[in-house]
Parts: sequence; C-alpha cells; structure tokens
Amino acid sequence: MTASTTRCTTAAKTRTSRTSRMAAVAAIAVAGSMLMTGCGDQTEAGKKDAGSSAGASSSAPLFAKLPEEIKKSGVIKVGTDAAYAPMESMEGNKVVGIDPEIGAALGEKLGVKFDFQNGKFDGLIGSLYSGRVHIVMSGMTDNKDRQQGLDEGKKTGKGVDFVDYFQSGTAILVKKGNPEGIKTLDDLCGKKVAVQLGTTYADAAKAQSAKCKKDGKPELIIETPDTDAEAQVRVKAGGAVADLNDFPVAAHVAKTADGGTAFEIAGAPVDAGPFGIAVDKGNTQLRDAIKEAVDAIIADGTYKKILDKWGASESAIDKAVINGGK
Repeated sequence: MTASTTRCTTAAKTRTSRTSRMAAVAAIAVAGSMLMTGCGDQTEAGKKDAGSSAGASSSAPLFAKLPEEIKKSGVIKVGTDAAYAPMESMEGNKVVGIDPEIGAALGEKLGVKFDFQNGKFDGLIGSLYSGRVHIVMSGMTDNKDRQQGLDEGKKTGKGVDFVDYFQSGTAILVKKGNPEGIKTLDDLCGKKVAVQLGTTYADAAKAQSAKCKKDGKPELIIETPDTDAEAQVRVKAGGAVADLNDFPVAAHVAKTADGGTAFEIAGAPVDAGPFGIAVDKGNTQLRDAIKEAVDAIIADGTYKKILDKWGASESAIDKAVINGGK
C-alpha cells in the first residue's frame, strides 16, 4: 500500500531555507504499520523511494556520479558573494544571476539542489576548507595560486581544484566621461584605485603598481574594500579613479548603474582567464561529476541560453576544463 491510498492528510509542510541542510526522508512504512498508525507521509518527499532525499532525484542522468553524502542530503551547498551582478546578486532574499542559474541547470543534471549561501569573497575558500560548503561558485578566477593554496607566494591552505565554466578578462571601470583619461593599466600609475579584497584584481593592481615602480613612475594607491559595490561607490564619488573588475561585471555596471550615467569602461579588456567552480582537492568524485554536468548543459544548449539572457555570451566556453587557469 502506498501513502496515496490512505485517508488522512499531512498536517505539516516541509520548510527549507538557503542555509539549512535538507533532512533525509524516512523509509515508507509497511502497509501494516500504516494501518495501525492511521496516517502516511503525503509530502512529495515522502513519496520518494526509501533512502532518497528531499529534492534529490535518482533518475537524473548524473545522480549516480555524486558522493554518497550528497546523494543522501539532496543538496550541494554553494559558497558565494552575492554582490557581483550579473554573476550573482541579491534580489530580496534570493540570490540571482548567471551563477545561480547555471547552478540550477547543473542541479537538474545531477538530481540535487544547489543551495547558494552568501558570504564575503575573501572567506569563501576558507568555508570550503572547513566543510561548511561543498563548492564555491562566485565568479572566481581559476589560477595556480588558488590551486596550490598560495597567497602572495605564501602557503595559506591546501589549495582547491577548479571546474572552469566561464571566460573573462580584466576591465577598467571609471567614472562616466573618464575624467582622468584612463586608457590602459599604465595610466593608473600614481593614482588611487579601489579593488575588492581577496580578488585576482587586487593582485593585478599590486602587480601593476610594481610595474609602475620598475618603470620609474609613482606606484598605485590601492584601496581594498570588502565588496565590489563599495569600490564602485568610491569611483563614483571621485575617491578613486578606477575599479578593476571582470569584463562582464564591469559592462553590466556601466550599463545599469544610475541608468547608465555613472560609469564606463576605459580601454579594452586584458588578461583573459577562466572562472572556475572551486572544489576541495580531496573530493575528486564531486569535481568530476560537476565537470560532466557542465559539459551536459553546454551540449544541450542550456548554458548558452543562460549567458545570452545575461548579456555574457562572449564569455562562453566550448567545454569544461579542470584547473585550466595559469
């Protein structure tokens, strides 16, 4: 006998949140027990096979590739910094953007939910090391330092593996009208720039500052606020001449901020490199399953539709790559 043949109805509805772990579904009671208690589980979760989890689908094409822990929970917990439109940003209590939509598409292939959890960018890899999240998906550049757990050449962690899913170059975001006449990174010598803490663009600013010094020019004055939104405020107010950023993000800001009247991109993007989904180096099973899922959404056209929707089609890749960053 199934739960649907009983007369009673379920009184409570299962509630979940972005930060909670989904509970595993109890096995469906045998017919005799159901008759004795007089009530069966009427929720969708309760209708799944014994051992399945709420939100998980063992019929999904890549479900079997996942680690057992994730199969049981039905959730991949994703660390992100949702202040980086169009990659990810907050809309009310919901994280929206390219990464959440790609995550949802990957979830369809893997048969689980991608639960995006908001945090500060410079703490995301630490949350991966601690096990608070399974992956990081936050417009994060794949590079050798992050792969090896290095920060300015010093070992700070065990490193991560990346599944590359996006391509982007560095753009210089300046105040509308470009009052300082910035065209290249060399034009920033001796000037103040605002760059989000913990990003590769903070590293790029430091590298450019060193180049300026080598060339006999004044070094950059670098400010590193916690969020890119704060960096944009400083540029808009005239406290900094530029914000270094990912090209799709800078283009989105230039187009949308104050109706397109606040910023513009100076010069052409430089130093193109991949964005990657960061996974703990010890979890190669999850890494490889995610790679297959990325290739699957590229093959069926879902990936292209998402990038087209957000005006980021120029950042598309042909196939997923593991640790393709330099």
